[in-house]
Amino acid sequence: MAKASPFLLVLISLGFFLATYNLVTSVIHNQRSESSRELIEERFQDPVVEMPVELKRSMGPKRPFHVALTATDAPYSKWQCRIMYYWYKKMKNRKGSEMGGFTRVLHSGSADDLMEEIPTFVVDPLPDGMDRGYIVLNRPWAFVQWLEKAKIEEEYILMAEPDHVFVKPLPNLSRGNYPAAFPFFYIKPSENEKIIRKFFPEENGPVTKVDPIGNSPVIIQKSQLEKIAPTWMNVSIKMKNDPETDKAFGWVLEMYAYAIASALHGVQHILFKDFMIQPPWDLKLGKTYIIHYTYGCDYSLKGELTYGKIGEWRFDKRSYLRGPPPRNLSLPPPGVPESVVTLVKMVNEATANIPGWDSGRYSERDAV
Repeated sequence: MAKASPFLLVLISLGFFLATYNLVTSVIHNQRSESSRELIEERFQDPVVEMPVELKRSMGPKRPFHVALTATDAPYSKWQCRIMYYWYKKMKNRKGSEMGGFTRVLHSGSADDLMEEIPTFVVDPLPDGMDRGYIVLNRPWAFVQWLEKAKIEEEYILMAEPDHVFVKPLPNLSRGNYPAAFPFFYIKPSENEKIIRKFFPEENGPVTKVDPIGNSPVIIQKSQLEKIAPTWMNVSIKMKNDPETDKAFGWVLEMYAYAIASALHGVQHILFKDFMIQPPWDLKLGKTYIIHYTYGCDYSLKGELTYGKIGEWRFDKRSYLRGPPPRNLSLPPPGVPESVVTLVKMVNEATANIPGWDSGRYSERDAV
């Protein structure tokens, strides 16, 4: 595999930082007065699709779901997939779990060296240049191909991501025709109605039909996703090709596209705030099922958050673009929230038990 130049890696890291920085600005401003968890709770009073009472009563037999995540063959993606798969295997057969099979949907177009370690289905990327540097645009196209070509035994699918860690066994949170999803505080259809209406015309109903979600994590009937996925792909491409939409939504454009595609098919989701947490903004584990480590965790040695500034102690997945983190990462200093401590401990457990973990480690001599 060709080695990227240090300059290119700096640009990639900067791009990831800028993409996430704007999403959390509002959370940062409110850290002084209340915990981020309380802030997020306030932002989700409306709209929320509550679980219908009759569906709460009808739990019934087990309804296994297939865990699917899209990925590339880049080292950065590989090590996250390995950790994610480790914790899937640990939680799959525990009490309360309805987790079924697992597939890494690899949209690099060819097999890689994880094929024997992780169940993988290879699909094609978008044609050259179509993603315009927005690699996430490959996600809906990957699901379209996988759903058309793969044999999927389960009737439900969990769309997950490589940087998800299962904290406890996950049941099927969907009910009837209502998929289950996580509400993101920065997905605001009502505040972006002018743009949303370009893709969700008024004849389709009020903009509140567009849920404040992305495609992941979502537990959904396979039959529903088979209908939504092509629309999700087409809407994503149209949004990327519209300068106003592309500028407004940026890195979360594909998330809006999934929400709009679902609404176009009349599918609304049950919103579960406890579906996952996102350190460092969520401080406690609570009742969550998944830790999503998309944001960097930077702290002083006194345990104070220094987001936006490299901390004396830090864990940021973007520090490991060229290869996996080392085994036995140092634990956070005293005072760092439970969510971050748990995340690092779970990463350490996975790396200690995955055979050949250090074989993909990047060393400084590789840059020479």
